[in-house]
Amino acid sequence: MTSNSEAEMPHLDQDNYEISRQIGKGKYALVFEAMDVLHRRQCALKVFKPEKKQKRIEREVQILKHLAGGPNIISLFDVVEEVEGIKKGLALELVDHTDFRTLFPRFGDDDIRYYMRELLKALQFCHGQGVMHRDVRPHNVVIDHQAKKLRLIGWGSAAFYTPGTEYSVRISLWKAPELLLDYQAYDCSLDMWAFGAMFASMIFRKEPFFHGTSRSDQLVKISRVLGTEKLFEYVEKYGIELDREDAQALEHVPRREWTSFVREENVRTANAEAVDFLDRVVRFDHQDRLTADEALNHPYFCVREVVEGSEEMINE
Repeated sequence: MTSNSEAEMPHLDQDNYEISRQIGKGKYALVFEAMDVLHRRQCALKVFKPEKKQKRIEREVQILKHLAGGPNIISLFDVVEEVEGIKKGLALELVDHTDFRTLFPRFGDDDIRYYMRELLKALQFCHGQGVMHRDVRPHNVVIDHQAKKLRLIGWGSAAFYTPGTEYSVRISLWKAPELLLDYQAYDCSLDMWAFGAMFASMIFRKEPFFHGTSRSDQLVKISRVLGTEKLFEYVEKYGIELDREDAQALEHVPRREWTSFVREENVRTANAEAVDFLDRVVRFDHQDRLTADEALNHPYFCVREVVEGSEEMINE
């Protein structure tokens, strides 16, 4: 094995992979570009750190196998195991992608419509298979713009959804209000919130769109857009108790219209269809958000095609 970063080089008792360079890192894993010597193909080799629990690795493998062949779902090629079946890494499909911080600001209206539709296809499929991704964010959406290819990655936090079950998940800037409020009886709609927050950041050219400095501050930032009245209606409907920190931090503020975020620099991407769609996804009440199925049928994602000299709208 060879590497540009010997300090980060994983130790694998495995001769089937030649590592060339590190291409990513997370809390529990490092990701390398590698050659699968046996099959003569490039792959992304995700190598788990020792603190990653085997139970979580096994769940990630189970989910990737369950979703195999789904639209825009990253492909699992192989599981790298050590003696006694200990799973050390995953060989995944390699996507020649550009970092979202560089790519997203370049996207025009058509690009956003195309790629977010592709992301919805992945969510529609995994939700239909009973899987919540639980970590939808720009870092886990890789795009090869030249090939017009999108893949949803980062399935380490994913879980099978069972109605009536309570779950827990770590908090980030893309997490839904129900997670910020520690409401654990959530469902696949939490992925739609994250999708919507990501969509807002793209059309308004503001990344991330909701940028709190803590869990409580994140809730404040969201409330300053959606309005505290809607938040209070939400917590009352589901019997959620606001903790003291949240109650003290929240001010009574009215809902802010999405159109107030439209500026000269984003007027083309934050158009009427985009804003209408956004309003139907980014909502406090998880039951009021569009599902992935419903979202794909919104006019924003209809494809414009010229048929015999006239423009028609179709849905893929």
